Amino acid sequence: MTGVLGALLPAVPLAAGLAGLLLPPSPRGAAVGGDRARRAAIALGVAGAAGALLVALALLALVAHPVETSTTWVELGGLRVTLGVRLDGAAALVAVAVTAVALAVQVYSVAYLRRGPHDDVEVDHRYPPYAAQISLFTAAMLLVVVAGDLIMLLVGWEVMGLCSYLLIAHDRRLPEAPAAAMKAFLVTRVGDVGFLLGIALLGVSAGSFRIADVLAHDHATGTLTAACLLLLAGVAGKSAQFPLHTWLPDAMAGPTPVSALIHAATMVAAGVYAVARLFPLFERAPAALAVLGVMAAVTLLLGAFAATAQDDIKRVLAWSTVSQIGYMTGALAVGAPTAALFHLLSHAAFKALLFLAAGAVIHAVGTTLMSRMGGLRTTMPVTFWATAVGLGALAGVPPLSGFWSKDGVLAAAGAAALDGAGPAAAWVAWLVWLAGLLGVAVTAWYATRLLLRAFLGETRMPLLRPHDPPALMRWPVLVLAVPAALLGLAAFLPPFTDRLLAPATEGELTGFGHDLAHLGPGVLLPLALLAVGAGVAWAGWRRDRAGDPARALGTLGPVFAAGFRLDDVQHALVVRPVTALARVARAGDERVVDGAVEGSGRAARGLGGALAGLHRAALPRAAAGVLAGALLIGLAAVLLGGW
Repeated sequence: MTGVLGALLPAVPLAAGLAGLLLPPSPRGAAVGGDRARRAAIALGVAGAAGALLVALALLALVAHPVETSTTWVELGGLRVTLGVRLDGAAALVAVAVTAVALAVQVYSVAYLRRGPHDDVEVDHRYPPYAAQISLFTAAMLLVVVAGDLIMLLVGWEVMGLCSYLLIAHDRRLPEAPAAAMKAFLVTRVGDVGFLLGIALLGVSAGSFRIADVLAHDHATGTLTAACLLLLAGVAGKSAQFPLHTWLPDAMAGPTPVSALIHAATMVAAGVYAVARLFPLFERAPAALAVLGVMAAVTLLLGAFAATAQDDIKRVLAWSTVSQIGYMTGALAVGAPTAALFHLLSHAAFKALLFLAAGAVIHAVGTTLMSRMGGLRTTMPVTFWATAVGLGALAGVPPLSGFWSKDGVLAAAGAAALDGAGPAAAWVAWLVWLAGLLGVAVTAWYATRLLLRAFLGETRMPLLRPHDPPALMRWPVLVLAVPAALLGLAAFLPPFTDRLLAPATEGELTGFGHDLAHLGPGVLLPLALLAVGAGVAWAGWRRDRAGDPARALGTLGPVFAAGFRLDDVQHALVVRPVTALARVARAGDERVVDGAVEGSGRAARGLGGALAGLHRAALPRAAAGVLAGALLIGLAAVLLGGW
């Protein structure tokens, strides 16, 4: 039964997505409610997400112990590829998070993807493919969650990349959207090459791509370390970790619901989940964990500092995602995949809430710039309180969900640093722990700044009359506010902890043994740093309510706003050389390869033209030519015969 449900989990949104792709685009100029294709797309999208959520909830209720079903699909050269699912409590919890966010996004998009804020305006005529692509995106992530074979996991991994490209570029009216989609596609492809090679190494070493076989096999140390490092390249791309993080802030050119789905439940969460799934391999490769720890610490602080200087509300949230994924990968580096998955779940709730609430603000004021907002608390009270809950969870305000999950990461890193008990070297734990503590203060600073700049103070658009969003946008926000506020309390509930702490397979050494909730003196330091960060931002805003606390950054502000100019570095070291190489290759192809082919053609045409000219000669000249030729042939025959 559980095996059938596991197969149905990605199959339901996949069927909805494939059916949605067959729908024609909405006719231009169609009124809301008068477009059959749009109504059918809405029904398919919502039904697919709702059906997947029901299947995920059923799995959560039924899967008490690890379950695996598989059948051999193909065997080539001694390598076995299987079809099957690999389920445990952690997979069921992640599946519930993915499907819940996907359903909220599908419902929210119905009202958000219109041409304007009123109900009688022209609809987005590309809504049917948009809804179908959301369903395919969801199906791909769910395939990653339940896959029992590395090849199946790779299929879901790659389909997510394709869907992200299509969804980021959805609004063709924005000139930056196609460029952002192409950037996301190419940057993540760089990491995916490593991910593919890592899977190939593991499969060849184990003689099978089945995850259980790969985990149980005794790999050579060099092979295992190389494979894990290659897998981390894919994780860096998909989960926007340094140095392949640069695509994520630019992906804000896509529709806000797409941003919520990418940042909360799919794409960026896939890398964290894949490492947690394969964590027994990483435990035996401490060098790979050391690389992961350095990458996590750099990403955590880079994303946090970059978020402090953004004026675009969506880019603040995008950089915060980069930073929060750093907490998750840091937890993995110190040997605490449970803490990583717990923060993944709470992050899915509060980040989806924050993006959908930001979408409500953008829908109401018509801009993403906080410098043009202000004073929205009185006109948009529902959105204000939802945003306050989301930002509180992001910053780690107790008792909101982010407090418990982030404290779990810090507690695991602190214990590994002080006791030296983690699978990686002690310095890795120290690096992650200190970066995480500094990140607490910086996160509280930019979260407080966002709330103050957007919702408090005087309005900077006095002629605008913003209001809370319509019901189809408001209810997903309100529903997501519940887990964003209360999910952390589940750490005290055995049904939740038993599922999240359960290893993937009986008897595996996975490191899923860390407690989820920590109540002790160790929480005082993060709380003090939280108070310092929020207090500094509040004090700066109180001095000048019309100003921006980010002015205190001084000359560092532009550097932070540009993400430490790593895009410029990437452009100088990668984009320009590759472009120059492409120009050389093009010139060589056009002038050498094409030149040789075209030159041969021109020579053949010239020779043919000359022969044709001779054939078109006048009769006397032609007769003379024939006689001369006959004379030469005869003379040659006589000479040759005599010889």
